[in-house]
Amino acid sequence: MSRLELHEWARALHEHPLDVFVVGGGATGLGVAVQAALEGRRVALVDAGDFAGGTSSRSTKLLHGGVRYLAQGRWRMVREALRERAIVMRLAPHLAQPLPFVVAQRRWLPWALAAVGLKFYEKLAGRLSLGKTEWLGAAALRRLLPTWAGVVAGVRYWDGQFDDARLALALARTAHDHGAHVRNHTRVVGLTAVPQGWRVRLQDRFSGVEHEVIAKSVVNAAGVWVDALRSLALGSPGQPDGCPPLVRASQGVHLVVSRDVLPLSEAVLVPRTSDERVLFAVPWLGATVIGTTDTPRDDSPMEPRPMAQELAFLFDETRRFLGVDLTPADVRSVWVGLRPLVGSGDARNTAGLSREHVVLQEAPGFLTVTGGKWTTYRAMAEEVMAALMAAGDLPAAKREAHTDRQALHGAASSGTRPVSLTAPPGLHLFGTESDALAQAPGAERALGLGLTEAMVRFCARQEWAVTVEDMLARRWRVLFLDARLAEQMAPAVAQLLQDETGLDPQLSGFLALCKQYRLSD
Repeated sequence: MSRLELHEWARALHEHPLDVFVVGGGATGLGVAVQAALEGRRVALVDAGDFAGGTSSRSTKLLHGGVRYLAQGRWRMVREALRERAIVMRLAPHLAQPLPFVVAQRRWLPWALAAVGLKFYEKLAGRLSLGKTEWLGAAALRRLLPTWAGVVAGVRYWDGQFDDARLALALARTAHDHGAHVRNHTRVVGLTAVPQGWRVRLQDRFSGVEHEVIAKSVVNAAGVWVDALRSLALGSPGQPDGCPPLVRASQGVHLVVSRDVLPLSEAVLVPRTSDERVLFAVPWLGATVIGTTDTPRDDSPMEPRPMAQELAFLFDETRRFLGVDLTPADVRSVWVGLRPLVGSGDARNTAGLSREHVVLQEAPGFLTVTGGKWTTYRAMAEEVMAALMAAGDLPAAKREAHTDRQALHGAASSGTRPVSLTAPPGLHLFGTESDALAQAPGAERALGLGLTEAMVRFCARQEWAVTVEDMLARRWRVLFLDARLAEQMAPAVAQLLQDETGLDPQLSGFLALCKQYRLSD
C-alpha cells in the first residue's frame, strides 16, 4: 500500500464514473467511505492533509452518549449516542473501551441531582450499559484522588474512551479493504458540475501534480473547512454572498500531564465549572488529559494555538476542583482542536437535520455534512447515503451494508481481552497485526514510547504515513503525549520514512510544531 503517484492512483477511477467522491478524511468522511464501500458503491476519498489531521484526532478521547444533554431534555439524542457507543466498542475493542467516570460534589443537593441523572443515563442505555452507577462517599473519593478536598459525596458511572486517530485509520483501512480508493495529502482544487455529475480536480501536496476524476455525487465532509469546498462548488466569481457560511469554529484546548502529577485510574467529570461548562480529566495512554475549553473564533487555521485565557481557565479549574496546582513545566503537551458549529443554511435544501449535525443537499449530486461527534459517525454516514438516494443522486444500494456488524480492520475476534487504553502505548494498538509486527525486521530497535523501527516502516507501507507528523502525531500519539519526546524521536523517524517513501518527511516543519505543543522550555 505504498504511496502511488496521483495519476497512477486515479487511473483505476477512470473505467466508470465514481458513485461517491468524499472530501475529508475525518470521522464523518471515513464513515461515509466505509458505508458506501460496503453498499457496493464505487467510492473514493481524499483529504488535503492526513486522515484525522484536524478535529478527528484532537477530541477529548471520549466515546460517550452526551450525559450533559440529559439536563437539556435531549434524551432521544442521548439514547442514539449510547447505542452507537456500544457498536463502536464492538467493532474495534482494541481502540474503544469502557471507562469509569467519577463526579464529585461539595453539596448534597447537587450530588442528589447528579446521582438521579446518572442513574437515568445508565437506564437509558438499557442492555448496552457498560456498568452500574454507584454512590461514593468522601473517603472513597479521597482514595481515588488524595488532593480532593471539601467533597461530601460522588457518583461513579460508565462511559467510553478511544484512540481517535487510530480509530480513523482503522476506518480508512476498512474502507480500502472493501474497495474504496482513499488518499491523504491530496487537495480538491476544482469542482465543476457536468452531465455525469461532478468533475473533481485534485492536486498532490508533494509533487503539485494535478488530475481529474468524474463522480456522480460529491460528499463534502471537510469538517470545520466545509465552507471552502462549498464556495468552490457553489460560489460564483464576484458574488461572495452566493454561498453564505454554514459553520463557525469553536476552539477546544487540552493539556496533558504525567500520571505522577495527576494520578487518576478513573476519569473525572467536573459538572459545572466557573463558566457553567463541563471539564474532564481522563487517564489515556499512560498520561492524564485535561480539557476542554470552548472558545468561538472567526478563522479556522490548521494548527490553532491556545489562547492565554484558555490556559488560565484550565489551570484555575484544575486547582479549584481537583486540588492540583499545575505549572507550565508540568504540561507535556497541549493540543487545540476546532469543532464545526452549524450556524446557518437553507432549511429548504436540508436532507437531514439534527441539533448536533446537519446534512444539506445543496445542488444535484452535491451534499454537505458537518457538525456531530465521533460517537455517532456511523449513524451520520447512514444518513448521508440515505439522503443521496432520496434525492435521486444514487440508485438503491447493491447490498445491505450492515456497518453495525462489520468489524474494523485490526479488531480481534470476540473473547480476546484487549489491553486498556489507560496503559502506555504499545503494539496492542495495532490489534491483530501486533504479533506480526513483533517479529518484523526492526522490531528490536526502539525509538521511544513503545515505537519501533518496524512499526514506522509498517505505517509507511500500510497506513499511508508520509511525514513525521503523520507518524508521531496520529499513527503513534507521541506529539499528543509528550512534545519534547516527539522532538527527540523525530530525526530517526524522518530517516525511516524517507527510506520507505522517497518523499520529504518534512522534519523541520514537525520540529517547529513540537514547540507549539509545549508551554515551557
